[in-house]
Amino acid sequence: MKLKTVLTFLYLSTSLLVFLFFKAELLVWISFFINFIVITGITYFHLNLEKTYSPFLTSFVVFTYLFCIVAPIIQISSYNALKSPFPTKYPYDTWDIIFANLLILVFCVVFFASYLFFKKKKSINTLITPSNQISYSSPLVILVLFIFCIIILKLNLNYVIDDISQSIYIKNEESVSSLLIKKKVLFLVPLGAIAFTHAYLKKKKGINTNTMIAFMILILLVIVLFFFKNPLTEKRNALGPIYIALIYIFTPKLINSNSKFFLFMFLSLVIVFPLMSTFTHIDANFSEILNNPNLLVESFTRFGGITTAYSSLHYDAFANVMASVNYVETNGFSFGYQLLGTLFFFIPRSVWITKPLSTGELVGDHLIENFGFTYNNLSNSLISEGYINFGFFGVVVFAILLAYFVIVFIKWIKSGDCLKQVIAFYFAVHLIFLLRGDLTNGFTYFIGPLIAAYFIPKIVIKIFNK
Repeated sequence: MKLKTVLTFLYLSTSLLVFLFFKAELLVWISFFINFIVITGITYFHLNLEKTYSPFLTSFVVFTYLFCIVAPIIQISSYNALKSPFPTKYPYDTWDIIFANLLILVFCVVFFASYLFFKKKKSINTLITPSNQISYSSPLVILVLFIFCIIILKLNLNYVIDDISQSIYIKNEESVSSLLIKKKVLFLVPLGAIAFTHAYLKKKKGINTNTMIAFMILILLVIVLFFFKNPLTEKRNALGPIYIALIYIFTPKLINSNSKFFLFMFLSLVIVFPLMSTFTHIDANFSEILNNPNLLVESFTRFGGITTAYSSLHYDAFANVMASVNYVETNGFSFGYQLLGTLFFFIPRSVWITKPLSTGELVGDHLIENFGFTYNNLSNSLISEGYINFGFFGVVVFAILLAYFVIVFIKWIKSGDCLKQVIAFYFAVHLIFLLRGDLTNGFTYFIGPLIAAYFIPKIVIKIFNK
């Protein structure tokens, strides 16, 4: 059986179950079904008609399907008059839901149309352009990058050990700027070094002193990266792009087609991730579970299964679109003011006293003040970001800009340049986080890896290739 057939069956059977048990007013039901038809059309194009490898479109489809269709449908189906169905306590309102679906529809249609336009205009072909980045000086570049990583490790060894020994959710007293430089830039330098070293070994077929040393360095770089970036020091959404990028580097055949990557992301985010979330509430230790495996089943049943996971705050994107619209009704559009905090994220708040709050925090405060919510560190989708800044026009512009940068990264992934390829693939997975938002965090958390895994190795290469 062909993989595309399996994917089609999995996608349609999941969708059938979702809509079969969808309890809602007719107009609400129709508004979701229209968006489902649109995203299904994009999915069909992506899996059956598109010749270009585009993990970015996979991430866009999976995000929209999961966060803007499946999750809100499950949430709304649990609605009763006693409490809000949404994880942020935003009240149920028919027209708010329909309007949110309209914004999502506009974003999807404009994005896809722009994607096709830029793709045709940029004349993306299926050939990889040969890269000349691997040269006689490559062993020296590898050695310099390795030494740089070891210096970073030595200077931060105690910090990482302390980080491993305590919860990643404990508030750190270190400044935000310092943490960003350390965790999002310095600790990701090994990723670029791994990509370059692997490309060198792949090009050098024979075994000699340089390749043996490079192979040992590659193993050590992987160990250093895992030491810096592991489940004890990072949240899952930050580890995903790193670990999946490593799969792309070492075993690309697992995810090197649209169908393979779609299956990987669909199973991971729509099924496996919410399933794993149901077991995080188990209160038994490992030995107790080993002696009595039924404790896992009891935990799963007590938590409520996958559908309860979809009602958690991890899946608040749709609710926050409605909350953002409500915020605009109360406070008006920001006319780009919110974007300033994103573009100039590197300026400390101590220097820029009137620096805008991240949009997730802004909407969170609005929910606390008006709807009795108790938490303001929220996500805020790219759709909401566009609307808060410029209304419908902002939604359209953000969709066009996203499509443009996706095409840029498609060219990167086809460039033959190992550093461009790894950072482009990193972005493909990170796109889920960027779309979920908020924009400030999504943008900031990509700029750091871009500097670490692309610009720093490029600078070293340029210095030694002179």
